[in-house]
Amino acid sequence: MIVTTTPNVEGHLIAEYKGIVVGEAILGANVFRDMFAGITDIIGGRSGAYEASLGEARETALKELEQRARDAGANAVVGVDLDYEVINNMLMVSASGTAVVLG
Repeated sequence: MIVTTTPNVEGHLIAEYKGIVVGEAILGANVFRDMFAGITDIIGGRSGAYEASLGEARETALKELEQRARDAGANAVVGVDLDYEVINNMLMVSASGTAVVLG
């Protein structure tokens, strides 16, 4: 499965559009991670706990996006956009794009 942020895939023609597909992931942030992230923010540096959670959420959203594209009969997703939101101490990542069949 090719997943790209570009509107097309170089060297391939889009034979069929299958529609918009979306994958989402919501992860709760636990209290200890929040506390240590706060300490990291105070003394400077990067918060490894949040970076790990962000990476996990992004991978989950992209895997869900790919599965929905497969279910639609596509072999690629173009125009992928990733959105990040924090809602009530939870991290939400949304990946959306257009499922297509490459010729």
